[in-house]
Amino acid sequence: MAPPIALAPSRRQVMVGAAATLAAGPLGIASGFAQAPSPQEARAIAKEATIYGFPMVDTYRVQHSYFVDRGSPEFKAGWNALVNNDRVYTPADKAIQSPNSDTPYSYVGADLRAEPLVLTVPAVEKGRYYSLQFIDMYTFNFAYVGSRATGNGAGSYLLAGPRWKGGKPKGIKAVISCETDFAFVLYRTQLFNPGDIDKVRAIQAGYKVQTLSQFLGQPAPGALPVVSFAKPLTPERERSSLELFGLMNFLLQFCPAHPSERALMARFARIGIGPGKPFDPNTLSPEMRKALEDGMADAWAAFKEFKETELDTGKRTSGDSFGTRAYLNGRYLERMSGAVLGIYGNSKQEAIYPAYFIDSGKQPLSGANRYTLRFAPGQLPPVNAFWSVTMYELPASLLYANAIDRYLINSPMLPGLTRDPDGGITLYLQNDSPGKDREANWLPAPRGPFFVAMRLYWPKQPALNGKWKAPPLSRLA
Repeated sequence: MAPPIALAPSRRQVMVGAAATLAAGPLGIASGFAQAPSPQEARAIAKEATIYGFPMVDTYRVQHSYFVDRGSPEFKAGWNALVNNDRVYTPADKAIQSPNSDTPYSYVGADLRAEPLVLTVPAVEKGRYYSLQFIDMYTFNFAYVGSRATGNGAGSYLLAGPRWKGGKPKGIKAVISCETDFAFVLYRTQLFNPGDIDKVRAIQAGYKVQTLSQFLGQPAPGALPVVSFAKPLTPERERSSLELFGLMNFLLQFCPAHPSERALMARFARIGIGPGKPFDPNTLSPEMRKALEDGMADAWAAFKEFKETELDTGKRTSGDSFGTRAYLNGRYLERMSGAVLGIYGNSKQEAIYPAYFIDSGKQPLSGANRYTLRFAPGQLPPVNAFWSVTMYELPASLLYANAIDRYLINSPMLPGLTRDPDGGITLYLQNDSPGKDREANWLPAPRGPFFVAMRLYWPKQPALNGKWKAPPLSRLA
């Protein structure tokens, strides 16, 4: 993306497609602040801003490909339109890292600036899991509708942005408030087996999205200015380009400052980060440019250390990385790790994700080796809905294309799995076949590095309180 970044119009009359650049002070940082930061201070602030802003920039990359870029192979539909995928994800789906392949997805990119949306769900048969996950521009999971949260009955729910002041209309079960102007609603509908797809399609046909004015049969409010959406960064450039901060400025226009973060936003402003501000790295002095680049590198070093010492060792789990603003409560490194390793992961009450990046001998996983994952009798993952074990190829964290088109093994497949003599179940994770007598339990692995994610949807208390532990992934001699 070539600087300067195009800015979107808003009610605050910010400039669109700004050609102006920051008026540089002696260190190349915008003038107008009480005191320009030293390079050391700027480096520290850039580290914090990268940790804070990466999830926003990465979710924008996904949603731009889904709802803005009509030339993208990942494009779904325009804003405020529902689109259903009547299939599960495969290796051809590349926008979202670590996707599940258990539940066909449906999607709504919600533009809440003009008026709320009304999302209607049908009655879903008892025993079939479904959910609507509501995700804001920070990647907080701020609400749920579905089997766990609201039950399988039919209903209509109003999704409102931060500037809406109305009450609950007649016919609405609940008002769901979002603190950002744009949101992402991610639907999951359980598929039991390939022959079950027509039932999933029937449920998806019952999902409905309307603007509030459409729902009430009233005239629509006046149209807002069209947003000039900035070009997103590639996943690679998100990790190294100072244009990350320009994209943060673009996105912050749609995120009214939260009271708990006003001091943080004032700190970020010292290096030119703020809603609607143009940010041109070319205006920076060499000294300041290096300070900001070093700060970005420091953020990624902090993530690497956190992953290796907290996540890989099991001290922290996915349940620590996803949730509401109140739950995460300023734990920005955890929020960043969730976005890096599995953006749009569920809050722990909805699903938990024991992940395997290393084996029981603390060695990285590779298809050059062979592994087993054994569930002892009575020790299958405790869930109200379903569980699965999914293979992901690294470094892309995408599903692995293999000769038998098997990307996971899940609980609906239990009747076809081979039991151990004691009644337990052993899964074989390796690149080559474990033999015809074991192929039912084979999860193909790539030749190189990979990781494995277990998913427990609607986990029971033993999984949430730690009484049930995910079994070790053991390397075969």
